[in-house]
Amino acid sequence: MRDFSITRKKDEWYDARVVDSYGNKYQNYFETAHEANKWVYYIWENEDDKPDKQELLVNAIHNCKRLDKSNNLRDIL
Repeated sequence: MRDFSITRKKDEWYDARVVDSYGNKYQNYFETAHEANKWVYYIWENEDDKPDKQELLVNAIHNCKRLDKSNNLRDIL
């Protein structure tokens, strides 16, 4: 679930925190609120370019099973 917060303490930079659709958390600091806001949208706009972690895991397991079979090793259950 997407979420974000942009906060600022006196005499400090803006603290921007973002959670993308996959639950990945990001944090960065900016001099202006405008830069922090642009960064939040940048993270969300580019999250679809990341590979699906579950799909990568399934493919890795499938490849391990295929390698074991070609090497005449016991099947992974």
